[in-house]
Amino acid sequence: MTIKPREKVETDDDPVESMLKKAGCLDLHYKVQECINTTKDWRKCQTEVNNFKDCITKHKQEMTQLKS
Repeated sequence: MTIKPREKVETDDDPVESMLKKAGCLDLHYKVQECINTTKDWRKCQTEVNNFKDCITKHKQEMTQLKS
């Protein structure tokens, strides 16, 4: 009898990525990372950084309003 190893279930998601996905900001996060990787200088990525920041701020505001 051959015992096969159990397949790993993909539930070990990165908690930060999961939070960003729920917030709807994951794509913007990737754009920031891509820009920094391409330019090697985060200061040249202010458009991407500000778009990401705005998304996070909007999500936080929506969550605050839901709790009220």
